Amino acid sequence: MIMKMIKGLAMMVFIGYLFLWVITPTYVFKQKWLFRVRAHTTSTYFGTQGPTMLLYTFPVLFMAAVGSVYLHLRKKENQNRDKGEKEANPDNLSIWRRPMIIKGLGIVSKIELAFFVMFIALIVWSFTTYLHVSFANITHKSAAKKGEEVWQSKLDSVALRFGLIGNLCLAFLFFPVTRGSSILSLFGLTSEASIKYHIWLGHIVMTLFTSHGVCYIIYWVVTKQTSEMLKWAKTDISNVAGELALVAGLVMWATTFPRIRRKMFEVFFYAHHLYILFIVFFVLHVGIAYTSIMLPGFYLFMIDRFLRFLQSKGNVRLVSARVLPCETLELNFSKSKDLDYTPTSIIFINVPSISKAQWHPFTITSSSNLEPEKLSVMIKSEGSWSRKLYQMLSSPNSIDRLDVCIEGPYGPISTNFLRHDMLVMVSGGSGITPFISIFRELVYTTETLKCKAPTILLITSFKDSSDLTMLELLLPSSGAPIEISKLELQIEAYVTREKQPAVNDKKLVSTIWLKPNPSDAPITPILGQNGWLWLGAIISCSFVTFLVSMGIVTRFYIYPIDKNTNKVYSYGSRAVLNMLLICVSIMVTCYMGFWWNKKRNDMDSKQIQNMEGATPVSSPNSWFYNADRELESVPQQSLFQSTNVHFGERPDLKRILFEQKESSVGVLVCGPKKMRHEVANICSSGLASNLHFESISFSW
Repeated sequence: MIMKMIKGLAMMVFIGYLFLWVITPTYVFKQKWLFRVRAHTTSTYFGTQGPTMLLYTFPVLFMAAVGSVYLHLRKKENQNRDKGEKEANPDNLSIWRRPMIIKGLGIVSKIELAFFVMFIALIVWSFTTYLHVSFANITHKSAAKKGEEVWQSKLDSVALRFGLIGNLCLAFLFFPVTRGSSILSLFGLTSEASIKYHIWLGHIVMTLFTSHGVCYIIYWVVTKQTSEMLKWAKTDISNVAGELALVAGLVMWATTFPRIRRKMFEVFFYAHHLYILFIVFFVLHVGIAYTSIMLPGFYLFMIDRFLRFLQSKGNVRLVSARVLPCETLELNFSKSKDLDYTPTSIIFINVPSISKAQWHPFTITSSSNLEPEKLSVMIKSEGSWSRKLYQMLSSPNSIDRLDVCIEGPYGPISTNFLRHDMLVMVSGGSGITPFISIFRELVYTTETLKCKAPTILLITSFKDSSDLTMLELLLPSSGAPIEISKLELQIEAYVTREKQPAVNDKKLVSTIWLKPNPSDAPITPILGQNGWLWLGAIISCSFVTFLVSMGIVTRFYIYPIDKNTNKVYSYGSRAVLNMLLICVSIMVTCYMGFWWNKKRNDMDSKQIQNMEGATPVSSPNSWFYNADRELESVPQQSLFQSTNVHFGERPDLKRILFEQKESSVGVLVCGPKKMRHEVANICSSGLASNLHFESISFSW
């Protein structure tokens, strides 16, 4: 009941926030309602910035804090799994979750499409309403007073309205890339799965801001006011700052298009750091009071970014690595028992010896329930970074220690696989990665919780027979033996580029054990998914700290100079002061919260420091554990018996899926775009109502 009340309160605030955006462009809001709000809330402590923060900033941060409390309670509830998820989590929105393939958008559910259409409708409504209100005041007489033609005045109005609509989209731009966001989790979303929303919004934002800039340049040229392009007003809009923000945005935008991003990822990666300049000059362009409209999304992003920075400062304990002949690695890290994550979660990895700046996301293959002291990821050697890592660990003179930094894990707040009678998991190549974590979690469900798991059908396609060794990763590399005979499992593996098994081709899987470093620590819980209450406290405390400090500065420094006229004290100086106060407030509260949580996890770190003597070795001069085995020697006989290998063919997915007659079949797909679209088309065809599609993103 408490959870429903908290979520209901958050939803009411969210609906109110959306309604605020709907009425923002109207005449009634601007000339009547906003005027009354300002009359009652403008003070000597917050000035005219106060009402804007009350209307646009406070509701979102309140929703984030309340959402953190809800997610904490929900996590506690999910830990009590005696009755299993099937009874606790029925899916009442299965029809709305059915996939649709929309050109330009890719695979989207009906829910996503509905929200996308509503957002576009909001943009169109806002733009047309802004123009209707502004054009009503443009006459021949009003244009003549400015020495302009009517069309020139209307061009000026259109240019301004492009900017206003761009600000609307900018207000939502940073929510999808806030990895530990309580707001995303409140709506059942993850940052990894929401990246597409960030991409859509980014294209819309830059289209609108570019139109805003181009229209103003044309307006200044035709009205002979080109000097306006060099204007940096003390108490008005700064055009130079806006131009610099636009240039930074255009450079970022140019590197986001697929051809450039795929072929020159490092250019895309480094260019995206220009978002800092973009935001700084945007604030200097419009002033801090108006920036409060788009502040909440960026504020939450800054909290998340600084927490990730604090987590990434130290090295983590890399225990071992499994080296597969298909140029694939499984890295096994030590972790705290208190660190929980759900299947399909990801972590970001940095290896300073390869690159101090590059962070790469990888899907976790382990289960925090089945393997409470270990976290594993699979890395396929595809790009230059992963190839260097593979060479370091697979060479005959392999290293015996490797410094690694971690961010994460990040993933869904919960999973609901047990609601299905059957799971069909379709993968291509390294797309099998998230299914390894799902498989291990289902093993834990049957072995420890004694719950009935759905029947599992794994359909996986590989290019070469050497890739079949990825199936070995379904089972953990170490720890107590696990029992999978209770699972109804069938694996159909397809090798597409070979028509028969390779002859006399020994394929060995080797395990490398790495020496510990005294400074290495296990991966410990960070604020967010493993500390929702702490995250809510940081959001609340940092914002209160900012408000108090801003109030003091405004009342005793700015107000005596400006008297709330906004005509004396520099917009730029006020913006810089506010940005500084925001950064300091976030940094102080984040550091205090992180330090307190880190202190609680020091015991795990001390235990890891004493593990060096337990590291297994095969000889004094070798750090290879003597566990090499051929591909044919499968770790568990039951896994071997459940596997059929097909050479020289591709799976007939349509036939296989339509043959499944269980009442509820969860269809999970992870792999190339063509495969995902094919499965989505099959599930959305309406020919089999028992197929429930879900596309899973992965990183490797």
